[in-house]
This record gives sequence, structure tokens and C-alpha cells, in this order.
Amino acid sequence: MSSDPFHAASARRYLLLALKLAVSIVLLVVLFSRIDISRLWATARRASLTWLAAALGLYTVNMIATTWRWHLLLEAKRIHVRKPSLLSSLLVAAFFNNFLPSNIGGDVIRISDTAKPAGSKTLATTVVLVDRGLGLMALVFVAAIGASVAVATHRGAMPIWPAWLWAGFFAGVAVAAPAVFAPDGFRRLLQPLTIFHPEWVGGRIEKLTSALARFRARPAALITCFAAAIFVQATMVVFYFAVTYALRLDVPLWDLSVIVPISFVVQMLPISFGGFGVREATFSIYFLGIGQTQEAAIAMSLIAQALIMLFSLSGAAVYVARGHQANRSDHAA
Repeated sequence: MSSDPFHAASARRYLLLALKLAVSIVLLVVLFSRIDISRLWATARRASLTWLAAALGLYTVNMIATTWRWHLLLEAKRIHVRKPSLLSSLLVAAFFNNFLPSNIGGDVIRISDTAKPAGSKTLATTVVLVDRGLGLMALVFVAAIGASVAVATHRGAMPIWPAWLWAGFFAGVAVAAPAVFAPDGFRRLLQPLTIFHPEWVGGRIEKLTSALARFRARPAALITCFAAAIFVQATMVVFYFAVTYALRLDVPLWDLSVIVPISFVVQMLPISFGGFGVREATFSIYFLGIGQTQEAAIAMSLIAQALIMLFSLSGAAVYVARGHQANRSDHAA
């Protein structure tokens, strides 16, 4: 009897995984049924290995910049962790994000790796959540800037209007600002949640709001981290631009500045396996809207994702090395 809840949770998890896999398969089948496979293959075959290698180099820069941003946030909380340790944690997180059905696994790794130096899992979680929030706002900001420039080049024919993106960005600022600059009000907003477990939930709310209050005391750190988040997202746009250049596709940088961030936002929705299908459909819709082919969209999306997954295999090596190091430590003890 005591194992029933465990089996029920496992059944729900496997059912959700099956549904996500089904969504990805259905979307990919539909997309591939509407394109010329020979044209897709021809596009992929003419890829420049030199430019694909350059794209991998840009992705490496992206990971280093992401490490720096995370380090800045931790330092703002007076949590001292060496950058190489954070980079190894990010590599393992990237491996989990790209080879597990949910990107939550990567966040769990990051929280687990910084909980001890932070002295609190709640504090480590808060830093990761703030990092995520800044990253999301930077995604929308980069997309809004890109759309504002691209709308002039397309003479009004834009799949996504800049006004929508700017509205989304400022809405995010309006929601996030009170949590950081008015944590007492944020605490009162969360207070009704204590009905579930007054002591445990109340304690977590107290730790969360006190952690946010520390960011209020160091606004320059938050501004720097947001600027770093913009740089991180910009490097991803340039990464995709290198992929399109490798495939000899004529896709303007400003259009990629719109659709690449939006594709990342769409992939955050927990409805597919690793974003497959959803990501390709998002690129296809936008590419068709600006006069590009669906084959170009799918080729760019799949090859870029293949490069990301190839890079993230380095996280598997780090993860295995960690296991060996832990075993040696146990034997030494």
C-alpha cells in the first residue's frame, strides 16, 4: 500500500513523457510531409564544416558568458564559487537539458551544486530563478530590438510585430520589479500559500523574500547581469547566423534576432520532447512569413540543435569524471 503513491507518480511521469514524445513525433511527421525531403537533404549536404566549427566556437563563448552571469549573481549574494566549478556545473546541466525530456533537470544540477556554498537550497534556487528570469527578459528584449529593425526591411510584412514584443518585455519588468524592489509586498502576496503548510511554506517565503531583498541592495549587480543576459542571447543569435551561413541560406541577422529568442521561449513550454517538433514548427512559421522556405527552416533548426547536443556531450564527460572523483573520495575515506 505504501508504494502506491510512488507507482502512481511514476505512471504519471511516464504518461507525460509519452505525451511529449507523441507531440514531437506528430509535429515532425506533419512538417516532413509538407516539404521536399530531397531539397532538405541538398541544403544539409552543402553545409560548410568550417562555419559549423565557427558556430560551435560561438556556442562555447555563450557558455562562458553564461557562467560569468551566474557568477555575478552568486557574488551579489556573497556566495563564493569558482568559475571553473560553475562552468562544469553548466556543462552537466546542458547535458541533462538536451538529453532529458525536461530542462528542469539542468536547474536541479545547478541548485544542487551551489546549495552547499550558499548554505541554503532556497537561496541557491532563488539565484537560479533570478538567472532564468533575467534570461527570459533578455530573450524578449533582443527579439523586440530585432523586430523593430526587421520591420523596416520587410516594409510592414512581419509575422510578429515589434509592439507585441515590447509589450511583453515591459509586462515582464512590471511583474519582476516589485519582487526585487518591494520584497515586503511580494511576501504579503505569497502569504496565502502558507495555508498548505504554515511553518515550511512560511519559512521558504521568508528565505525567498530576504534573498530578493539582497538584490535590491545591489542594483548595479542586477543591471550588469541583465546586460550579460543580453550578451548571452545575442551570442545565440550569432550562433544561428553562423549555421545559416554554413548552409548558404540568405536569412537576415535581424530576422534571426526575432525568431531565435522566440523559439527558446516556445521550447520552455512542457509540451514536447526536448523541443523537437515545436522548435521546427516555430522556425517554419516565421520563415514562411518572411518569404523563406520551410526546408531552410527545418534544416537550420535540426543542424543547430545537433551542434548544441554535440557540445553538451562534454557535460556527460564531466558528469562521469565527477562520479569517478566521488568514488575515489569514498575509497580514500
